[in-house]
Order: sequence, then structure tokens, then C-alpha cells
Amino acid sequence: MKILVLEDDAVLAAELRKFLEANHYQCKNVYDGELFLKEVQKDTYDYYLLDINVPKIDGIEVCKRVRATDRDTPIIIISAYGDISDKREAFQSLADDYLVKPFQFEELLMRMDALKRRKSAPDISGSDIIRIADLVIDRNGQKVYRGGKEISLTVKEYMLLLLFAESPGRIFSKQQISEKVWDINFSTNTNTIEVYINFLRKKIDKDFDVKLIHTRSGFGYYLKAE
Repeated sequence: MKILVLEDDAVLAAELRKFLEANHYQCKNVYDGELFLKEVQKDTYDYYLLDINVPKIDGIEVCKRVRATDRDTPIIIISAYGDISDKREAFQSLADDYLVKPFQFEELLMRMDALKRRKSAPDISGSDIIRIADLVIDRNGQKVYRGGKEISLTVKEYMLLLLFAESPGRIFSKQQISEKVWDINFSTNTNTIEVYINFLRKKIDKDFDVKLIHTRSGFGYYLKAE
């Protein structure tokens, strides 16, 4: 497995590369956004790790440009910026995950493994088509429609919607969502799940009178035509 890392801190980049190679990954480091985008054009990688505050082209802009042509390769942001606004911008740029520095390298490895499992896991559940009101999810084609219009979702948004849709009316707590969608337990102060719920609501519910994604205060979230 090959990883391309955008990180301008030479010490951290070297330590990260040493750790990843010790865990049987091939790792290449670049220190600015222009070099990263040139490298993407030259070779293929299984993961991208992006710092935000780097020279020439910042990590968020790099993420957007990569996603313009590549929707599949997992992108993990690794940044000292921990505000919810920074995370929101990263996820809106279609990053798959976000780690705030300093972080334990083992946690990065767990998140990478979780993304790999989700990407490669076969669909073994029930019918390929789920219908809830005018929402249609084609699990075989991994496509989502509402009111006959196709809705573009990121990988994590699709996984979250599918979790709800496969058990309509069931309330999922934040912990259950983190375990089932991200395969890990988030810290209690994270806003990542709320961010993704808001993303889904904007795409699934905003333009429709009947709302499908609901919150039960103190318990969690669920999907149901009400």
C-alpha cells in the first residue's frame, strides 16, 4: 500500500514515514501543495495524508483539486487546526477523516485500516434497492436519488445514510454511529458526527417538504418519513 504525505514539518514527516514503513506501507513525503499535485499526476497511491498549513497550495485546496478527478482514494487531514470550522471546511472539501495534531500514530493506522475495510467490504445485506418515501438508495450502484433526482454523496455521507436507511426508525447514538461508520470511538467532545448529519440534511432534506433525518434529543439520530 502506497501513501503520499503532504507535511512541511521535516521532523514529523520523517517520524511518520518511519512508522508507516515499519507497518509495511510505502510512504513518500512532499512539503508543499504544488509538489503534491505534481506527484499525484505521476503516480497512484492508496492514501493521501494532508496537512493544511503548507507552502504554495494549502491542504484544503489540494484536497479539492484531488477530488475534482479522484473521488475514491481516501484522504485524511492531519492538522494542528482543531476548530470545528476547520473540520467542516475539510469535510466539505470531501476529505474522509480528520486528525488533530498531536496525535498517536497508532490512531492514524486504525483510521486508515477502517477506511480500507469499508472500501473493500462486500454488500451482503438484503435487496440492492432501499426505498423510504421518495428516497431511493441503490446499494449495488452506490447511488442515491430523492424525488427522481440523483444526489451526490461522499463516501462517509453515503455510509451514514445507508446505516440509517437499513434500519428506518431506529435511533443511533453518536457512539453507535462512530463505531459503525468510522469503526472507532470518537472522543466525547467531537463534532464530526453533527457535521456529517448537517451535510446529509442539506443534501437529502433541504429541498423537500417531508424531512427524513430526525434528531431525538439526548438519544441520537434516525431516518423515517414523518
